[in-house]
Amino acid sequence: MATTTQLEALTTQVRRDILRMVHKVNSGHPGGSLGCAEFFVTLYQDIMDRKDGFDMDGLGEDVFFLSNGHISPVFYSVLARSGYFPVEELNTFRLLNSRLQGHPTTHEGLPGVRMASGSLGQGLSVAIGAAQSKKLNGCGHTVFALMGDGELQEGQNWEAIMYAAANNVDNLIATVDLNGQQIDGSTDDVMSLGNVRAKFEAFGWIVLDVEKGNDIDSIKGGLKEAKAKAGNGKPIVILLKTVMGNGVDFMMHTHAWHGKAPNDEQLAEGLRQNPETLSDY
Repeated sequence: MATTTQLEALTTQVRRDILRMVHKVNSGHPGGSLGCAEFFVTLYQDIMDRKDGFDMDGLGEDVFFLSNGHISPVFYSVLARSGYFPVEELNTFRLLNSRLQGHPTTHEGLPGVRMASGSLGQGLSVAIGAAQSKKLNGCGHTVFALMGDGELQEGQNWEAIMYAAANNVDNLIATVDLNGQQIDGSTDDVMSLGNVRAKFEAFGWIVLDVEKGNDIDSIKGGLKEAKAKAGNGKPIVILLKTVMGNGVDFMMHTHAWHGKAPNDEQLAEGLRQNPETLSDY
């Protein structure tokens, strides 16, 4: 297992990857990607039980599904730096015929990607199906899923949330990225979610809070607690309170960088705030 210092160093490098990928093609979603960098690094480097190599069935290991697929830059960076494909391939982000499209796809066979995502509100349903499949196949591993808080305004999620509890899908750990922002503004201003904890509890889920969603030790503790509670008859959700744009001061606490690329000057400033820790691709 990696130390907190090692995970923090990798997180800084991942932030550099995100900024450079989006800047090169003047397209992409840096805000949510930066906000979830610590989560992805901790999940893949410290929490998930992963096999060598990659296969689509995922039997004999933990698996992850990204529902809010627009934060693909952080997903691709962590997959590459976790050994799924060459780090140099990050240089092809959003280019024509690249395997690293703006939203993850499966038709190009990119290792680490098990579902196409981008149409919000669908990833949790896929994760529930995978979790039930694991049970049917006698696989005792865990299914993880990540979705955005704005995504909870999609009705399919609530059908899935109800279904998972009714069918005791207790090998599922879902995480909600509670950054309070979406493409049109704050989630409260666009369409308030109200008390998210109370809603999940009313639907029969175990709910865990990670108040410091950009602190690696806090994330690690929340994910380990969630894994320890799996198998108790209820699905589990972690409410991860992150800061959109975390690590780049002018991108933080605003929806303005949901889907906007930095210019040359902004890139240089963002990279200055995140010095190279491993090596740039």
